[in-house]
Amino acid sequence: MKRVVVYTDGACRGNPGPGGWAALIVSDSGESRGEKELSGGEANTTNNRMEMISAINALKELREPCEVELYSDSRYLIN
Repeated sequence: MKRVVVYTDGACRGNPGPGGWAALIVSDSGESRGEKELSGGEANTTNNRMEMISAINALKELREPCEVELYSDSRYLIN
């Protein structure tokens, strides 16, 4: 099974306020070896929402069953 590592982060200035998110997907197996960067933002959001959106959008990019190792500094997301 393909293995990927996903690094995510989200932030917000104020809560709510303008925020952004980013994710890095790293694959070290098969033909799809490489990295993919994703990012986005919203004008009025919360920090927790940006953390969740980062992980959701990264997982949506996967096109086949994978073993996923996900890293985040958000205890809210991990727990």
